[in-house]
Amino acid sequence: MDTISSLSVIALAALVHASFQLSISVLTLLSGHAIGSKKSYRRVVGLTTSFVSGAGIMTLLLMAFAALLFTNLYGHSVPAIIWAIACGLLFGVGIAVWLFYYRRAPGTTLWLPRSLAHYLSDRTKATKNPAESFGLGLTSVVSEIIFIAAPVIVSGLALTNLTPLMQLLGVLLYAVISLFGLVAVWVLIGSGHSLSVIQKWREANKGFLQFIGGSGLIVLSFFVYVSQIVGSTRL
Repeated sequence: MDTISSLSVIALAALVHASFQLSISVLTLLSGHAIGSKKSYRRVVGLTTSFVSGAGIMTLLLMAFAALLFTNLYGHSVPAIIWAIACGLLFGVGIAVWLFYYRRAPGTTLWLPRSLAHYLSDRTKATKNPAESFGLGLTSVVSEIIFIAAPVIVSGLALTNLTPLMQLLGVLLYAVISLFGLVAVWVLIGSGHSLSVIQKWREANKGFLQFIGGSGLIVLSFFVYVSQIVGSTRL
C-alpha cells in the first residue's frame, strides 16, 4: 500500500468515525443542561470547547497508540493474516452498525447499555467547570470504543506503511476528520442555534447516518482486502 492509499484508508476510516453519534449526544446533553441552568453564554462556550478538546485529545492518543503498537509489532510489513482479521473486524462492525447502532425507539437513543447511558447523562448534569467537561470529552470517546476500535485499528495498520513524518500527518488527519461532526455541532451551539433544531435534524437523519457508517466500514473492509491481501498474493 503506497502513501496515497494509506492516507485514503485513514481518511475514510476517520469519516466513518465522524458519523458516530455518542460524543455528539453527550455534547448536546451538556449544552442543554448548561443552558437550562441559566449559565452565561461564555460559560456554555467554555464547557463545550473543553468537551470537544477532550474528545480530540483522546482520539489523538488512541491513534498514536495504535501507530506505535503496530509499528513496534510489525515494522513496515504487516502479515496478511493480520490484515485479514482487520478486514473481518471492519465488516462485522459495519453489519453491527446497520443492525444495532440505534435502539428501536423514537429519538436518537443509541446502543449503549442503560447503566452507561445513565452514567453519562448524570455526568453531564454534574459538570460545572471546563476541567470536568474536558474529562467528559475523554470519556465519551472511550465509551464508544466498541465501534471506533475497528477504524482506529485499520488506520493504525495503514500508518505502518508510512515514514515517521507521514505517520504524524496521518494521526493528525484522522483526528481532524473524525471530529467533523462534533465540531459542526459545537459551532452551531456556539453561534446560538437552537438545540431543538439540531436534535430534530439528528432524528430526521439518523437512518442515513447509520447506513453511511455501516456502509463505510464495509466498503473500507473490501478496499483493504483487495489492496493488502489480493494484491500481495498476486505479487
